[in-house]
Amino acid sequence: MAWDFSTEPEFQAQLDWVAEFCANEVEPLDLVFPGAAWSLNPKARALADPLKQQVKDRGLWALFLDKDLGGPGFGQLKLALLNEILGRYRSAPVIFGTAAPDTGNMEMLAAYGTPEQKERWLTPLLNQQIFSAYSMTEPQGGSDPNLFKTHAVRDGDEWVISGEKWFTSAGARADIIFVMCTNGMFVVPRDTAGVEIQGYPPLHNHIRYNNVRVPADHLLGPEDGAKVLAQRRLGGGRIHHAMRTVAQVRLAFDMMCERALSRESHGKVIAEHQMVAEAIADSYAEITMLRLLVLWTAWTIDNSSTREARTQIAACKYTMAKVLRDVSYRALHIMGSLGTTNLTPLQAMYASAPTMAIADGVDEVHKVTVARNVLKGYEPHPGLWPTEYIPAKRDEARKKFASLIESDPDLAAWADAAVRATWRG
Repeated sequence: MAWDFSTEPEFQAQLDWVAEFCANEVEPLDLVFPGAAWSLNPKARALADPLKQQVKDRGLWALFLDKDLGGPGFGQLKLALLNEILGRYRSAPVIFGTAAPDTGNMEMLAAYGTPEQKERWLTPLLNQQIFSAYSMTEPQGGSDPNLFKTHAVRDGDEWVISGEKWFTSAGARADIIFVMCTNGMFVVPRDTAGVEIQGYPPLHNHIRYNNVRVPADHLLGPEDGAKVLAQRRLGGGRIHHAMRTVAQVRLAFDMMCERALSRESHGKVIAEHQMVAEAIADSYAEITMLRLLVLWTAWTIDNSSTREARTQIAACKYTMAKVLRDVSYRALHIMGSLGTTNLTPLQAMYASAPTMAIADGVDEVHKVTVARNVLKGYEPHPGLWPTEYIPAKRDEARKKFASLIESDPDLAAWADAAVRATWRG
């Protein structure tokens, strides 16, 4: 069987270029002109577009898409390796054409859109001429589609959408919004009459859809097909979040280790104190386990499908939130008072952990999903005793050696001694 943890030299060269490019070009842009990467302002685009063009020239633009959709078609595993770098920098996903929520929305368009819909929305999204949002969660129902109330009614050549959505990330700055209704997924231009974006929360917007009219061809995929489209979108989104979380926790770990070697307490560097050493050791193990889980899941998707990897994706979802919370918390403590400020990334990183545990479905739901799917591979044991009940297994095993035990007193004594040893505990 094939078993390999290596990256081919050609793609490793690309990753090396990405690391240097992000450190020398993307991070300075973030620090001096925050938000320039996704702004449509001409001056901002003049700063960001040349960087995006360099990415395109390297063949790394929109890495999550197949070649026929404008991407390089490298698959999820290579995307994971790339995101281990991009996730350290706020605007890097935008510079590389892999930013949420556009990625998931583009995947839905690519899979279910008509040729006209792809030309109208997918191509501009791919070229970042427009940006999008995903409007799913509702105030009364959270992320459970069975509790949603937002509904579309057909009226001649139009659909009329009414309802209320909560936590539509980047909805206020999106050009188009993918609205999940009880009877379909609809593409709604943000400036459509009746789209009422509330003033709070400022980033994850509360939106009321008050008799919003859109043309009939703004239905994406089949009528009543919203759940299918959502699962395709959210499955990919969860693994992409996990990929970027690996980058975040590795950044926190780097800061933790650097600080541990740089500060002294009670006559020695704090790295020599046992509790600090424990924090570093635990973080190393947890990050490594998360990374391998994410890479294995990405490999599974590449070799089967998102659906086949759904149990692994769910495990990634709640594991990444826990590792992000624990590692960023330890790093913040080792950093000391500086870690509680906004002068390093740690405070924002730690504050984002609860969101990661709730976004795209709460962790508790994903744990139930994993348990349910895992248990499908098991059966209850027959009779009173578990399968690994030693006395019963030994009785069955003795039948294999019955003739030897009957013919050789020494072997019989040996076997009987094993039984007595079990009785004695």
